[in-house]
Amino acid sequence: MRSDTIKKGIERTPHRALIKGTGVPQSEMTKPFIGVATSFTDLIPGHVGMRDLERFIEKGIHTGGGYAFFFGIPGVCDGIAMGHKGMHYSLPTRELIADMVESVAEAHRLDGLVLLTNCDKITPGMLMAAARLDIPAIVVTAGPMMAGRGVEGRRFSFVTDTFEAMARYKAGVIDEKELQVCEENACPGMGSCQGLFTANTMAILTETLGMSLPRCGTALAVSALKRRIAFASGEKIVELVRNGVTPRQILTRAAFENAIRVDLALGGSSNTVLHLLAIAREAGVELPLETFDILSKETPQIASMNPAGEYFMEDLDAAGGVVGVLKQLGDMIKDNPTVMGLTTRELASTVQTVDERVIRPVSDPVKKEGGIAVLFGNLAPKGAVVKQSGVSAPMMKFEGRARCFDSEEAAMAALMGGEITSGDVVVIRYEGPKGGPGMREMLAPTATLMGLGLGDSVALITDGRFSGGTRGPCIGHISPEAAEGGPLALVEEGDRIRLDIPNRKLELLVDESILAERRNRWVAPEPKIKTGWLARYAKVVTSAYTGAVTTAE
Repeated sequence: MRSDTIKKGIERTPHRALIKGTGVPQSEMTKPFIGVATSFTDLIPGHVGMRDLERFIEKGIHTGGGYAFFFGIPGVCDGIAMGHKGMHYSLPTRELIADMVESVAEAHRLDGLVLLTNCDKITPGMLMAAARLDIPAIVVTAGPMMAGRGVEGRRFSFVTDTFEAMARYKAGVIDEKELQVCEENACPGMGSCQGLFTANTMAILTETLGMSLPRCGTALAVSALKRRIAFASGEKIVELVRNGVTPRQILTRAAFENAIRVDLALGGSSNTVLHLLAIAREAGVELPLETFDILSKETPQIASMNPAGEYFMEDLDAAGGVVGVLKQLGDMIKDNPTVMGLTTRELASTVQTVDERVIRPVSDPVKKEGGIAVLFGNLAPKGAVVKQSGVSAPMMKFEGRARCFDSEEAAMAALMGGEITSGDVVVIRYEGPKGGPGMREMLAPTATLMGLGLGDSVALITDGRFSGGTRGPCIGHISPEAAEGGPLALVEEGDRIRLDIPNRKLELLVDESILAERRNRWVAPEPKIKTGWLARYAKVVTSAYTGAVTTAE
């Protein structure tokens, strides 16, 4: 065992003394040492229930014959960090989390890991660490929140009934009393936000990748089932250690293709593009950005999930969960190992029935193509990403005049001031990985567009990114970003921009000779943040089309 490095031999007497100093009895020194990386915090609804799950994971580890050690991992709630300086820190924490898990596991020579996570950047950060370390690991996602409940059967969700409701109030569509009702009901308790936002999409993809036990990706945070999954995961990690099953045996090219297909089939968050690219890099799997679009053209969207659709996570879980989606996709899913011990196709064969109102057959899809499209053109030579599952039919092709803003705050001020009108293309730049820094999510402006009733007449493009709650004609991840001198930096007020999602095009309708002249006089802006670790992050982070990862260079 790896932990023998700190447990065996005369020269390890000091190490054993320190371990015993934590309370570990001599009788336990021969057992596998299992680290439980827990992201419990009182700050995030998706994480407040983790103390309970920690108990069940620990029980499972000891029942399985291992010894559990807990260590803490930080978490940032994207919803709380949204729309102010805090959002600069969200995506960069993914790198910190991966580095922290690596550091503790290597320094203490842990034999295996249980990764207890739930929200947006924490889950991919932990998966990156698992792939990088390649020691036995299993992920427990803490589960989605129940939908809020109101009179006459109305169900509330976080984004629709907070961000979009705020804009509807500003537009005079609802009054202050109704806004207050939304605020009180949008988040009824613990768990990750109820729809197919980034946290829940990543939980589903973690299970699809084979790194979580069945139902882990959809079982509600408040359920007894989630406790049982936590216990079973604790038992399973000891088995994985004894059998030498490591993440890179599971995180194959086939696993990533399966995850992409499930994401496309459900119409999940566009943030998963960044995260799957980053995890694949750590696993040593080549995964070009174009893969998402190739698979999207082959994979129908078979579920209508909130926020752009009808159903909530509780509906998806009851309908069959991830395994139900695998069953419906059939031969599109490649056979691949999982931490459960069964392959993906073996798991799919265990499903008896699927509620086809929620998870439709591929012969009767919600849409013929998957939920994400990758666009190219002179405005995005290295690609841009759009959640096409959330775009209405009239906006799949659109041409409008550029309204240019060099920050999210400036764009929000224009939106709330009534300066954006039908036919505009809102351009938000210098918000990419380097320029932000941190590639902030643009949920506030996108939700405001929808709340103001502009979702069918105004497009938004950015080198930043979007919340999983975003819907409407919103194109992000534009690469190269403006801070690197990408074409987005050359757009001027009033330029014509053409969006053509069916043909995967994003074009600036300006003659190349004019763009060359603009390029010659372009000057890189001063960094927005010059101190602290984000200043260092900006120097080493890569472009969105490579996953916005940090490099040693």
